[in-house]
Amino acid sequence: MAIAEVTIIPVGTGSTSLSRYVADMQRVLERQEGVQFELTSMSTIIEGPLEKVFAAIAALHEAPFQAGAGRVSTSIKIDDRRDKPSSSEQKLRSVREKL
Repeated sequence: MAIAEVTIIPVGTGSTSLSRYVADMQRVLERQEGVQFELTSMSTIIEGPLEKVFAAIAALHEAPFQAGAGRVSTSIKIDDRRDKPSSSEQKLRSVREKL
């Protein structure tokens, strides 16, 4: 399973507040099948099969354009572990066990 951290920044919105766009993007994610997601204060974590994660990211990238943004900057970080099952929760649990 792939784990992606995604930050999407709408540009040219006329405001420094982006929460409306973030809320719209969370609604887009709710409609994506085959992925789990978690909103954080700085980004969104998406987990699932790589092709579904990429489809979700593409949908997220388009959302600000549909809401009127003139430009969108998207940053993506992907952890795709294939030697054994992985998840955000499993990664956190592994660190906690060592603390």
